[in-house]
Amino acid sequence: MEQLLKIAFNELGTEEIVGSVDNPEILKYAKETGIKGITSDEIPWCSTFVNWVAWKAGLQHSKKANARSWLNIGVKTTTPEPGDIVVFWRESRQSWKGHVGIFLGFSANNKRVYSLGGNQGNRVSVSAYRTNTVLSFQRLTNEKKLVIPEPILQKGSSGTKVVALQDSLKLLNINVGTSDGDFGKKTEKGVKELQTQKPNLEINGIYNVETRDLLESLFQV
Repeated sequence: MEQLLKIAFNELGTEEIVGSVDNPEILKYAKETGIKGITSDEIPWCSTFVNWVAWKAGLQHSKKANARSWLNIGVKTTTPEPGDIVVFWRESRQSWKGHVGIFLGFSANNKRVYSLGGNQGNRVSVSAYRTNTVLSFQRLTNEKKLVIPEPILQKGSSGTKVVALQDSLKLLNINVGTSDGDFGKKTEKGVKELQTQKPNLEINGIYNVETRDLLESLFQV
């Protein structure tokens, strides 16, 4: 998610223009992602902004202007990391209204969620929202086909294949921490958790041929 965060942070400060003139940068978010109906910078554009950032990063995006459209994009996660998508409700949980941004972290007391998003105070900014207004955290995958790496990978391995393995495990809600390409204790523990999902498969934390076949089968269900 490093690229997504970099793109989003570069847009900080982009804001609406008061009056009849519209900020072309905000209209650009809609035009480049093909979202219809955003003809003014005063029309709610939080989802449009997140769509544009995800699109620029080559990730899944909702292609819709409503915030709750993101509830159907990516995979729901209960262990959010910076760069995941956070969807909030507005007015009530049952309402159609919402807000969407990019998750940055929790406050020290966990009562607030920090979101980097558009249309936050009429600009791209970092804002804090009450944790109890979160509907979901969603983890995005690459717009291209999911990469399931070839074996063998094990503790001490490193590189892009390990990143692909870590990304795949997180999409199954297996917490391995940041996808840093380092096959350490967390990744080993994650592989063991994966291996428990198939009877008679040795739980050794080694990403071998049998474990790869299991991983591939889980994404074909």
